[in-house]
Amino acid sequence: MSFGENLQTVRKKNQLSQEGLAEMLGVSRQAVSKWELGEGYPEVDKLVVLSKKLNISLDSLLGGEYAPTASENGKASGMIRIVSPNEGVIVSVSKVTRSQQFKGLRNSPKYALFATDGNEMSFWGAQNTFLAWYRDLDDVTNEIAEIQNALNAGAASYTLQYSVKCRQNLFRTIEE
Repeated sequence: MSFGENLQTVRKKNQLSQEGLAEMLGVSRQAVSKWELGEGYPEVDKLVVLSKKLNISLDSLLGGEYAPTASENGKASGMIRIVSPNEGVIVSVSKVTRSQQFKGLRNSPKYALFATDGNEMSFWGAQNTFLAWYRDLDDVTNEIAEIQNALNAGAASYTLQYSVKCRQNLFRTIEE
């Protein structure tokens, strides 16, 4: 499902109207309608608020892509430990997922990467862990390819190489 479809579904499950969601985020109802129709995306800071207020992970909300595990490719099965030095995260995972593009300020990251352990399930599906922010599609795509190569090679761990260091400024995520 797309971001717009996911947003509409979770909004309705939370018994919110477009007006109610717009009020919660400090935007117009037309902005919410536009997002649900797939004609745009909220800024990164609004996505974080959406995730918290609607109790849904960003990757579930964004409905991004993922890199299949080695077992899904018909090769040797396995997990890999991913180290995210910019975020201080170390996690063992079976797959990674990237978000759709965020619209935000010029110095805001455009993509996020999430780790999934398919063995841990919640109401919304597999449990996901935020790994890192990325400046552009090439960087996050290259990162996913490198992780897949490491998985295929049977590597025990992989350290993220293409992510950018960010900081929170009020409700905004800004590249340092």
